[in-house]
Amino acid sequence: MTSPTAPDRDFVAELLAACAERDRMALRRLFETEGPTLIALARRIVRRADVAEEVVQDAFVQIWRRASSFDPARGSGRGWVYAVVRNRALSHLRDERHVPVDDIELQSYADAQTDVDDAFARLSAESALRRCLARLDAKPRASVLLAHVAGLSHGEIAERLGAPLGTVKTWIRRSLIALKECMT
Repeated sequence: MTSPTAPDRDFVAELLAACAERDRMALRRLFETEGPTLIALARRIVRRADVAEEVVQDAFVQIWRRASSFDPARGSGRGWVYAVVRNRALSHLRDERHVPVDDIELQSYADAQTDVDDAFARLSAESALRRCLARLDAKPRASVLLAHVAGLSHGEIAERLGAPLGTVKTWIRRSLIALKECMT
């Protein structure tokens, strides 16, 4: 297994392959390297730290059980893991229907744009995803990043960008199609 700093290897995909072989240390290493960011992602979606930790725990159980279903030909290991956590968090919101919000959480929600900008800036200059995202116009790119990095709903994105809801939905749909075509 390589280190997480090796730019030409998908370290998370290697850990997922080891998890598929029931290597508990690989799951532990995956949590140690990605856990804090995944908890932050879940927290942005569910807006409560305690629930975010629960969501990530549930997601890691799902990752452990379904690691063998990860297909590196369809995307990166990190993308797959983040999608599992995001989907678990969104499922939790659908199940809860009510999430209390306090002032501190509102401030972290307001900082989502900064996190989105940072996420785009952190992508390697040689990254295919960065190249494909750079091809998108600014507002459609921001819409996709706000949805998938910050975990905002379409309505929240529309409000944030000052655009009609239908326009935001169209931007996201068309941008995802363009990204898929660009990445293949």
